[in-house]
Amino acid sequence: MSIRLNCDPMSKPFKSLALILTLATMASYSTTGSAEPVRQNDEKSFFERYSNAAQDVILKGLELVGINYRMGGNDPDSGLDCSSYVQIVYREAAGLVLPRTAREQAMHGEEVDKSELKPGDLVFFNTMRRAFSHVGIYLGDNYFLHAPRAGSAVRVESMQNSYWVQRYNGARRVID
Repeated sequence: MSIRLNCDPMSKPFKSLALILTLATMASYSTTGSAEPVRQNDEKSFFERYSNAAQDVILKGLELVGINYRMGGNDPDSGLDCSSYVQIVYREAAGLVLPRTAREQAMHGEEVDKSELKPGDLVFFNTMRRAFSHVGIYLGDNYFLHAPRAGSAVRVESMQNSYWVQRYNGARRVID
């Protein structure tokens, strides 16, 4: 399953995302008008579950949804490949300079078990008959952002899709 988003902020997917985020935020506040969130059992709000850096990375990554894929591309205006997409997102959102290729990016940060993935982690796949040939940014709930292939655009996709399940290589955490 993949989700393609129209970059028009008035499009239905963006309105839906805005509504979900608004409701998640509102759910953490009491109905008494208090500015302090009411928590049950020390539950964290949607946004508090993730570091500011991870939030910034995800928001920047979502800004680039719809950018065309181009093998070897490293400019959003002319197209991006998977590793340049990740490189640009992390540089602009977190000030982190990552190497240019997916294989090199797989050598940075700490290794993360699939069961311990957090939003903002890098997820790697074998898409070219070699390990760590594709990279994306984990969003949570088994979804990730990536620049998939020629003829397509940056998009959100499910890691539960059989194609990605069969090709999963691992993950790295490069931000806290």
